[in-house]
Amino acid sequence: MRPDIVPGGIFPNYELPDHTGTLRKLSEVQGEDPLILTLARGHYCPKEHQQHLELAAFYPKIAVAYTQIATIATDEHHTLQEFRASVGAQWTFLSDPDRTVQKDLDIQEYTDPEHNPMIPHTLVLKPGLVIYSIYNGYWFWGRPSVVDLWHDLRVVTSEIRLDWDLSTPGLREAWNGVTSRVFTDGTSMLVRKPPRYHTRSSRLRSTAVSNGEQIMASGTAENRFL
Repeated sequence: MRPDIVPGGIFPNYELPDHTGTLRKLSEVQGEDPLILTLARGHYCPKEHQQHLELAAFYPKIAVAYTQIATIATDEHHTLQEFRASVGAQWTFLSDPDRTVQKDLDIQEYTDPEHNPMIPHTLVLKPGLVIYSIYNGYWFWGRPSVVDLWHDLRVVTSEIRLDWDLSTPGLREAWNGVTSRVFTDGTSMLVRKPPRYHTRSSRLRSTAVSNGEQIMASGTAENRFL
């Protein structure tokens, strides 16, 4: 694996055709959410089927948790569609028969010259394709279980959703109304009252009051039904 592909690094924003033939960038697939990314050998490998069957069973939870998932495989278009359908996947599959990712990341599985696949990896990415965790799946037990992914995604989500803990000092005030917040340098700003409902694409801003407490007022928030 390329030496810069480590936790805290930025994963390349590859653009590849998806299972419908549409060119997609990874950043487009991810949006502003965490992303589970699997780099797969392809349809021929039974280990890939086992991992992706487990992910397909886990997918309803992924979907309600505002998390995205994508699979990159070296299969050509029709084989990729068969792979996706055979495991019951509902997420984006990207086709890379030219081995662009394999070559760029230096993950050729040289022990299988017949298929010339990528060494399988699973990554959990924060928004902005920031790498949180990497799993090498050459041996099957190196791949993450859904429990491993759940633990990773709990940490990632708690870091990026500033309303993770509604008891955070100042969050209720920022939610309920327009208030003046005074900074330690004497300057001030207004935190405007949000609408009665908002979506996770809405923004809050983070300000500091004079006693140093953080007011959660910037970041992505989940849907609210009041």
